[in-house]
Amino acid sequence: MKHLPLGSISQIDKFLKDNNEMELEIISVKEKYEFIRTVLVIIKYRSLSKKDRGLVSRYLRFFTRYSKGHLKKLIKKWKSGLLFYNPSRKRNKFSFFYKPSDIALLIKTDIAHNHLSGPATKTILKREFEVFGKIEYENISKISIAHLYNLRNNNLQYGSSNALFLKRTQAVQVPIGIRRKPRPNGAPGYLRVDTVHQGDFKGKKGVYHINLVDEVTQFEMIATIPQICESFLRPVVKEILELFPFAIFEFHADNGSEYINYSVAKMLNKLHIELSKSRSRHSNDNALVESKNGSIIRKFYGRNYINQKYAKLLNDFNREYLNVYLNYHRPSGFAEDIIDSRGKIKKKYNEWTTPYEKLKSLENAKQYLKPGFSFDELDKIAYAKSDNEFAEEMMKEKDKVFKKIKD
Repeated sequence: MKHLPLGSISQIDKFLKDNNEMELEIISVKEKYEFIRTVLVIIKYRSLSKKDRGLVSRYLRFFTRYSKGHLKKLIKKWKSGLLFYNPSRKRNKFSFFYKPSDIALLIKTDIAHNHLSGPATKTILKREFEVFGKIEYENISKISIAHLYNLRNNNLQYGSSNALFLKRTQAVQVPIGIRRKPRPNGAPGYLRVDTVHQGDFKGKKGVYHINLVDEVTQFEMIATIPQICESFLRPVVKEILELFPFAIFEFHADNGSEYINYSVAKMLNKLHIELSKSRSRHSNDNALVESKNGSIIRKFYGRNYINQKYAKLLNDFNREYLNVYLNYHRPSGFAEDIIDSRGKIKKKYNEWTTPYEKLKSLENAKQYLKPGFSFDELDKIAYAKSDNEFAEEMMKEKDKVFKKIKD
């Protein structure tokens, strides 16, 4: 150590550059501690800049081969005057009980049984020794269930074996859609979508209702199809999207395969609409459309079975009456977040208006309309009949539809 460059930072820097590829290490722990103390005192470590301290740290690691974190602890001890080698210090160490041959038997067992649970695997190891008399299993049969999992997760021999690939079922990662909650920032065009099934009867499926709701204005479109498949779903979704008077930017669904698939993603991509999906353990990501499923679809159509052959009849009713009623004549509640004295967020529904009126109330609302739509033309739909007049007309048509279904 006497011949090492300890005079200045520049000498240390030159030494590290010239000997970058050399491998030197002080073997004795006592000498390592002495070397660290000597260097830190001579170089006046306390007065160095942050950059120079990093250089000294590299220099010490070069000779001691200590990790950066461990050396940081030793320097902290030196600053407190506690960096001394104590040969009488006793460390608690776990005994090396399971040999590579024992771990090989565990690997063999896991591969043979397709990686059973810890208790089941331990039982098999015990049976191999106690029931079938295989002496080589005597040691590994004594393993605790907790340590069995430790070997599976942390042992290098186990980790490099074929048993690792049988360890657990991997979650399915579908690279379609962005997993997030929509962020409309007060602008319309961010839709929530969900599907409602209209009952079963003697093993037969009923019709399916597709429900799309805009988050900001609560503009809502409902369509009915006989089956959930690409041939029915894709054209109907495309048709519904065209009925919205404003541009659509995002299409948000839960993680169901009816919407999270390449066919829907391709269609939305052509329309320049982003596809997003609900996050794990965030049950309220799609809460808006799910609440509408109960308050509107279940209220209008109930829960009883409706045969698939009536899907077109119901869809015509949706397009001509129900969707018009929902958007132009049925008031919806718009929540305001209020924070109480305890910091809890509560929602108060002080604003009640139709989705169309909400759309018109947005600042510079005309900018959101799609080409071919204008408020003058939409006003003709909204104000052609009063709310009660249109509701009465709609209910009469609904009775006619259900009478055909019952007949």
